[in-house]
Amino acid sequence: MSESPAARLQKLFEGHRLTPTQRRIAHCMVRGAAEVPFLSSVELAELAGVSQPSVTRFAVALGFDGYPALRKHLREVAPAERAGAEHEDAYNEYQQAVQGEIENLRQLSAMLADPAPVQEAGRLLAASSPLPVLGLRAASSQARGFAYFAAKVHPDVRLLDEGGTMLADRIDAARAAGASSLLCFALPRHPKEVAEALEHARAAGLTVVTVADSAFAPVARHSDLLIPAPVGTGLAFDTACAPMLLGRVLLEAMADALPDAQARLEAFDARAVARGLFVE
Repeated sequence: MSESPAARLQKLFEGHRLTPTQRRIAHCMVRGAAEVPFLSSVELAELAGVSQPSVTRFAVALGFDGYPALRKHLREVAPAERAGAEHEDAYNEYQQAVQGEIENLRQLSAMLADPAPVQEAGRLLAASSPLPVLGLRAASSQARGFAYFAAKVHPDVRLLDEGGTMLADRIDAARAAGASSLLCFALPRHPKEVAEALEHARAAGLTVVTVADSAFAPVARHSDLLIPAPVGTGLAFDTACAPMLLGRVLLEAMADALPDAQARLEAFDARAVARGLFVE
């Protein structure tokens, strides 16, 4: 399977020490990978919410003479024209949002061509008992969904979907009870409290596995293993189909690493039938 434009961009950025502003530009470029080769430095600056000179300095930090050289490189490694450009005018804004999510899922599929990071994450999550699962604000639904299904195969899952002064206490309690890893879902806009919680978790000795919208998200430096899944930005509120699907993929990898996962599922099904939980 050929690499997606987003995957090629991420490889371009790997190994470079980027400032917070430069990470913001990189993040923006990954999210709009198909369009970036056609943007001027001014347009990219406006899209990323930075100054035009910041874009120039970013290009130099990557080893190019300036932004024109970076854009030329991107056009050489990208398709000759924007994918689907001939169809763009045929879609209304709602369809465009769906098409954007389809492209995000393609990027996720390309990333999963190398299953090693997900398999490693699955082993880490399976080995942690209890398993704290963190997700605040926009990411709370992702964390809650993961925790709901994980509890069917994992002996002790602890959902952390509320912030406040007790969040660090709950992380400490999980660690004291034997937790070795923490799973975090982090989506835009990134709450400061999430970064602080991950920093606290690592200081407490937990290995942090993070699902984020980009490898350059603000939580990256507080994560031991970050697996990116892009979000859609075509509507007033971001859409998160790819992070949700990645969460289910992590559930599968974790279940594969739990020796009694199938037995737990069968036991749950038997209890559900006995209690008449579901309508047939």
